[in-house]
Amino acid sequence: MPWYTEEQIEQVRSANSIVDVIGSYVRLKRTGGGYMGLCPFHNEKSPSFHVNPSRQMYKCFGCGVGGSVITFVMEYENYSFTEAIEALAQRAGIDLPKQDMTEEQKRQDGLRKTLIEINMKAASYYYAKLKSPQGKPGYDYLSSRGLTDDTIKHFGLGYAGQGGGELYRYLRHEGYSDSILKETGLFKMEERGVYDKFWNRVIFPIMDVNNRVIGFGGRVMGDAKPKYLNSPETKLFDKSRNLFGLNYAKLGKKDSFILCEGYMDVIALHQAGFTNAVASLGTAFTGQQANIIRRYTENVFLTYDSDEAGVKAALRAIPLMRQVGINAKIIHMEPYKDPDEFIKALGTEEFQKRIDEAENSFFFEIDVIKRSFDMNDPEQKTKFYHAMAKKLLTFEDKVQRENYIEALAAKYSIRKDDLRSLVIRYGTELPERYEQDFENSDTNVRKKKSFSEEGIEYSYRLLLSWIVERTELFEKVSSIVKADDFFGEPYSEAAKLLYQQLDSGELVPAKIINNFPDAQQQNIVAGMFQTSFKTELDIEEQEKALNELVFKIKEYSIERRTRELKDMNELKKIIEEKKTLQNFSKMHISLQDG
Repeated sequence: MPWYTEEQIEQVRSANSIVDVIGSYVRLKRTGGGYMGLCPFHNEKSPSFHVNPSRQMYKCFGCGVGGSVITFVMEYENYSFTEAIEALAQRAGIDLPKQDMTEEQKRQDGLRKTLIEINMKAASYYYAKLKSPQGKPGYDYLSSRGLTDDTIKHFGLGYAGQGGGELYRYLRHEGYSDSILKETGLFKMEERGVYDKFWNRVIFPIMDVNNRVIGFGGRVMGDAKPKYLNSPETKLFDKSRNLFGLNYAKLGKKDSFILCEGYMDVIALHQAGFTNAVASLGTAFTGQQANIIRRYTENVFLTYDSDEAGVKAALRAIPLMRQVGINAKIIHMEPYKDPDEFIKALGTEEFQKRIDEAENSFFFEIDVIKRSFDMNDPEQKTKFYHAMAKKLLTFEDKVQRENYIEALAAKYSIRKDDLRSLVIRYGTELPERYEQDFENSDTNVRKKKSFSEEGIEYSYRLLLSWIVERTELFEKVSSIVKADDFFGEPYSEAAKLLYQQLDSGELVPAKIINNFPDAQQQNIVAGMFQTSFKTELDIEEQEKALNELVFKIKEYSIERRTRELKDMNELKKIIEEKKTLQNFSKMHISLQDG
């Protein structure tokens, strides 16, 4: 980890009571062995934000966020991992000397500053080119799209000329070496020469929240492919962690963002007065981008294109926003494809009306599901109701889920109690649950099933949470499911660290989170230790579920290791584990005496 040792980080974490720290931001009320309050990361009227002092962790059962005291400060204050450590150290009065920067760290720091400098010069060059006689093709295109000179200047739009090396020659003349220019992503460097990556394109400078140019997008003049071209990943530019227009949108007075697909949509909306518009950068919307938006607002209006690709993009983005506590709504722009076309045709007042009439994102998801079924066919209609019930398990908050059950029952003509019964039925099942087939009644051996990654990850979280909650089960569970039976990060590393703690007689889940500097991973790891079934189970149902979890995780591990087998010694081990699994019904884990 940068700057600080593991010992220093743990010293800071353990010196800061999570109840005291969060209590300075959130009004907490003691309930049982923990504390409850209104979640600071999403809008709620009934408290679902829980702080566990014994585990030194928090979790919101409304929006799903969770972590340690370090995670909370990172998320609430928008701090990096290092900044959060420093703030908490100061709060606890801990002298935390930084490690000296290595020569490599100094080199990387200097490189970033130089790349920012080069990008600013490149942006100025492109803008000057657009305003020159050689930039007429680009200027005419932007004018034809209805952009004013003020808008062009505001966004610093530019033009990359017809030549293939004009920017390169300019920056070399400015004194930059090929080794530095190679790091910018602005050039193709081949044996036969160096070429500008962008040529004959209108240029959109991409800025971070501090108005520094970190990359570029380019729209080709004519019909060449690709139509849009973006900077590659560089030391400055990570497209999954930035949003076009955010540097301006964050300054707006509105309490919401408008999320678009492309540069021109954002620019057209800003010009029309909707200065809260942003766009993802030539890629699918990401969880990191959702977290960034959540720092500024909890309300987002989606204006993705109304075609099939736009609907799919919206369906991918909605769960990511819901996960971080964003309330998303869908703006319907039919018969037009995007905001740019809509505003040109009908104007800003009509677009504002569409915003006011925006559809609840969950209703939109259900409506898309409904399109796959013939509602005039009783069988198809029944399947739709079942699909809708499964989708309602999206909501872990019982009050919120009940409100949606009531609304959807009325909307789609199904008795509320019937829909609720379906939800409860699916809520007691494990994700991607396999049927319990039997080869014969004597051996009680379950047949091998395939598993989805999503299902197995949920099973990991449930089992690890169970072990954390009831440590007396660890000896029984670990005799079958070992630490190396967990696959994929951060699950593999978190399980290994938890098993190490329990083997040594220690249990401090919050300490495990220290090993993951990224806030999003910290949320995932915290969720591994604070996951529960979506519906309440009695003791017999819990016992059955626990044994199914153990069997499922072990079977998946055996299946996966068999596929990846490269060593005969490993094969012998797998054969022995299969025998143990076949006898698992005789080694039934009981909760009654555990």
